[in-house]
Amino acid sequence: MADITRRLGWRHLRGAPTAHIRHHRSGTLLHDGPGLSFWFRALTAALSEVPVDDRELAMTFHARTSDFQDVAVQATVTYRISDPALASARLDFSVDPDTGVWRGAPLEQLGTLLTETAQQHALAVLARTTLSSALVDGVTAVRERIAAGLGAEPRLPATGIEVVAVRVMALRPEPEVERALRTPAREQIQQEADKATYERRAVAVERERAIAENELDSQIELARREEQLVDQRGTNARREAEEHAAADGVRAEAEATRTVRLADAEAARSVRLARAEAEGSREVGDARAHAQAAWLRVHADVDVATLNALTGTRLAENLPNIDSVTISPDVLTGLLARLGAGGGEAGA
Repeated sequence: MADITRRLGWRHLRGAPTAHIRHHRSGTLLHDGPGLSFWFRALTAALSEVPVDDRELAMTFHARTSDFQDVAVQATVTYRISDPALASARLDFSVDPDTGVWRGAPLEQLGTLLTETAQQHALAVLARTTLSSALVDGVTAVRERIAAGLGAEPRLPATGIEVVAVRVMALRPEPEVERALRTPAREQIQQEADKATYERRAVAVERERAIAENELDSQIELARREEQLVDQRGTNARREAEEHAAADGVRAEAEATRTVRLADAEAARSVRLARAEAEGSREVGDARAHAQAAWLRVHADVDVATLNALTGTRLAENLPNIDSVTISPDVLTGLLARLGAGGGEAGA
């Protein structure tokens, strides 16, 4: 849409670079080209705006295959107006000089022309194709047929239209037919999925079995090594016991030898001591015997009174000390009586 402003009975138009402006006044072409900007009078001006950019026309239509199945075709046609003068002469691209809005609907007319032409060629190719073939290779066939048909359509060049590209996005059957067609594929996919699941489970079971076997082998190897360790420990213990026993035997033998030597030395010392004691006792006995013999020889020549005196002296030396003596009258009387009796006997 052109940008038009008002100034004191004049109008100013400013076009876009993608819009081709044609300005006629009294049948004379004054301005012709894209992106123009100029002043004009609304009462005498005839303006047309033709878009020259690439435009995309989306279309959806239904067709029937050779096996009487309905399909929906989704396509897009890209086109542009290559001859604006010819297009403005064949289609109404005139704009209101006050608002800049198209007075007609030229793009809708152009879209109808393109859609009907494309649909005609798509229907022709699908009518000779089965549904299964259409779903497999129909997109390419329909696109090529539409492109060829639009390229050969004489009305498009006569209107100044150039087709840039044709794209067919999808060919879809009716929902019920599509579900029916999907069922075998889904079942096959499900079967393949189940097969993959079973294979995965089998692989998992095999791996678990391998892991269990590895663990069992590891346990067996560990038990074998533990057995070897126990045997080695027993061997080491026996060797250590033997070494300790040998050491204890050597130690006991040395201790016995030392004890025997000590006993021998002690016995020898005891023998020597006993001999010395016996020798001393014998010498002492001999000395005592000589002394007793000498004493007896001495006392043999002494008279009895002297011996009694010596005996009393020895007895007095061995008596304990007497601090006081208590003589009772009875004892004194007895003593006196004895003394008196002894004196009488002596006088007699």
